[in-house]
Amino acid sequence: MTRFLLRKAVGMVGVLFALSLIVYAVFYIAPGDPAQLACGEKCSPAQVLQVRERLGLDAPVHLQYAHFLQGVVAGRDFSAGTGVLHCPAPCLGVSYRSGEQVTDMITARLPVTASLALGAMVLWLVLGVGAGLLSALRRGRLSERLLTGLTLAGTSVPVFVIGLVLLIVLCAQLQWLPFPSYVPLTEDPQQWFWGLLLPWVSLALIESAKYARLTRSSMLETLADDHIRTFRAYGVSERRLVTRHALRGALTPVIALTAIDLGTLFGSAVLTESLFGLPGLGKLLVTSVGLIDLPTVVGLTLVTGFSVVLANVIADVLYAVTDRRVVLT
Repeated sequence: MTRFLLRKAVGMVGVLFALSLIVYAVFYIAPGDPAQLACGEKCSPAQVLQVRERLGLDAPVHLQYAHFLQGVVAGRDFSAGTGVLHCPAPCLGVSYRSGEQVTDMITARLPVTASLALGAMVLWLVLGVGAGLLSALRRGRLSERLLTGLTLAGTSVPVFVIGLVLLIVLCAQLQWLPFPSYVPLTEDPQQWFWGLLLPWVSLALIESAKYARLTRSSMLETLADDHIRTFRAYGVSERRLVTRHALRGALTPVIALTAIDLGTLFGSAVLTESLFGLPGLGKLLVTSVGLIDLPTVVGLTLVTGFSVVLANVIADVLYAVTDRRVVLT
């Protein structure tokens, strides 16, 4: 296990290095003057020159990238008028617009997105895997057709439609739930739960439909395997077949998809965060793209890439736990 984790850690560093190189090249070599973007359209050439020197944009691109990597590993200093602004490691730069350190901006919003993503993941796994399992075991019956229809409907409805309907019905008309707002878990766990319940349900209803269809097809495929038929011929009960043998094999693609969805959700829950007014990473990304705040966009892209890579490493470990044929080396 130790050797496997070390190998994965080295691979993770390599992937993040390649990702940072690509992202930096795309945003900083592309046509356009980052200093002009940071200063604004009304700045004079002299003001643009000052901004370029202050942000270190007057150096060649490869040196700018080297300084960026230095900031991530060991921290970096930025000119701040008459003084120096120290950005400790891992430093992802300074926002062109607000002057805040990108790491601080991401750290302040990460708990919001993490709460949203992890809570929604638990809900969509319970709903999706449960519905898919039930649908596979009741193949050909009315309940199976009903579940298949519901999952098709869930897949085709956008998340903002479901969220808007839930807000109007449950919060505005029936007043069963308060309007969503984010309260840190450490301050008030009860308000944290009620404030995120509707965003969780909105995301989970969309995702659970996809997981229900995947679980159903995977379960049906596993139940048709030779070893399952052999167990059945030896008189193993159907419940034991499903819980001890078939379910383990059927969950492998579910784990892989969960890892990808959870990782990408850290940077892509834009609609949900915007609809419910949650100050998370997705909302910050949309705002930064609109303002052409390149350091913040680069930092958020790297954080999303890191979360995807980390989620896939955890998924590899879970493979070995659920499927005995997988050996971690």
